[in-house]
Amino acid sequence: MGIYLNPGNIDFQQALNSKIYIDKSMLIEYANSVIYTEQKYICVSRPRRFGKSMAANMLTAYYSRGCDSREMFRDLKISEDESFDKHLNKYNVIHINMVNFLERSGSIDEMLDYLKKRLLHEIRKENGDVECFDWNDLVSVLDEVFQEKKIPFIFIIDEWDCVFRVHKSDEASQTKYLNFLRNLLKDQSYAALVYMTGILPIKKYGEHSAINTFYEYSMTDAEPISEFTGFTEDEVNELCEKYNKSFPEMKRWYDGYNLNGISIYNPKSVVESILRGQFNNYWTSTETYEALKVYIEMNFDGLKDKVTKLVAGEKIEINPGKFQNDMTTLRSSDDIFTLLVHLGYLTFDFYTNQVWIPNSEVAQEFINSIEDGGWEEVMRSIKSSDELLKATLNCDEEKVAELVDKAHSDNTSIIKYNDENSLSCVISLAYYSARKTYTTERELPAGKGYADLVFLPRKNNSNPAMIVELKYDKSADGALEQIRKKQYTDCLKDYSGDILLVGINYDKDSKSHTCMIEKIIK
Repeated sequence: MGIYLNPGNIDFQQALNSKIYIDKSMLIEYANSVIYTEQKYICVSRPRRFGKSMAANMLTAYYSRGCDSREMFRDLKISEDESFDKHLNKYNVIHINMVNFLERSGSIDEMLDYLKKRLLHEIRKENGDVECFDWNDLVSVLDEVFQEKKIPFIFIIDEWDCVFRVHKSDEASQTKYLNFLRNLLKDQSYAALVYMTGILPIKKYGEHSAINTFYEYSMTDAEPISEFTGFTEDEVNELCEKYNKSFPEMKRWYDGYNLNGISIYNPKSVVESILRGQFNNYWTSTETYEALKVYIEMNFDGLKDKVTKLVAGEKIEINPGKFQNDMTTLRSSDDIFTLLVHLGYLTFDFYTNQVWIPNSEVAQEFINSIEDGGWEEVMRSIKSSDELLKATLNCDEEKVAELVDKAHSDNTSIIKYNDENSLSCVISLAYYSARKTYTTERELPAGKGYADLVFLPRKNNSNPAMIVELKYDKSADGALEQIRKKQYTDCLKDYSGDILLVGINYDKDSKSHTCMIEKIIK
């Protein structure tokens, strides 16, 4: 048993020892299915603190010849799979966390030299009976050891992309690193499986997309291993039942990551919330808000407008295909938003190419990032949203119109009114604080059409539900009539409280809003 070659299973045992452990062992079933196939090169990218290292430690514990892990996996799902015995502790595993080598080196050359020496030292220690032509040539040694003993190697490389995150603009260092990985892994018969984890997908860089043999599973397309990216809805629901926690609140705070149609929760935050007994910003607190701020303040045409729409709760269509999978080659808002998807600040719908802010925790990080300088107009609307909600609940039509006028005036330099969609963005922003006590839905199928905005009270909130219909250059009365005529209240048929019907119109000639509110008592 070594440190890097055939390590033990203690790291995974620590995960099993934890108070909260979610069984993700069926990832092993997928890995087993691709051993010694064209799909044996796996690169999994997901945000920090989303369980990358736990998965790497699990695979190491399962495959490594340096330990006996049968008892450890006995009660996990994988133990029932037909491939379980075939691959259990049968491989020479090389498990590397690249951060450990990068941090102790002054350059890429030093890092790679030290890495090769450490691996060669352990390989020779365990395979000294093999006569190798050159004990200083890592690739040659791996090949000769394999040819002699017929035991394949499995490579598990954690934080593989740290070089691209630390040496963001050092193209020469990146090239050396990619060449090393390519020579070590590509088309080598001694490699039965390669599993790499990181935050970023593989860098697109000319011929060095090179490690182009890899199949990538990322926050933009994780099939067929989407369910292993974080906690699923069923898993979180079971945790909430076990620990007597509010599932709706857990969903509001930490849900929202869309992985090919599967709803994924932030695992770090869910665990912290249960252990600490309250809902708070746990994942975002592990990094300062400047990490987000630096990207959303980049000077791209239309970026500020789009970020404002995201904060307002809208979805933005992007083209993720142009993203170069690094943190410096950013040429458009599409590149910025794709990077933010990989960093965990946005989520992405594979089928519609849309991004949005996933949950309340991340939404607060956006607010933190825009609060200081340059976004005063947006922040004024958000800070006055409590007053707007209060005026609406009081059926104060004039006050509502006045506050919506102010929100429009504040944001006119960012969002230009030209239709009901732009009006909807400003109204959503103006009602920002309602998210604390309401579930908000936009363009919700209702009756014979789609309701512009629907506010459904959260559990233990006695305020009435609200249906808001918006009109551009028509009339507030006409908005209310549409709610009635198209029976939008049908979308609340499972709701048993009072309902406010709110009609808001913008007159392009007077450049002002009018509001009418009607209360339905149920």
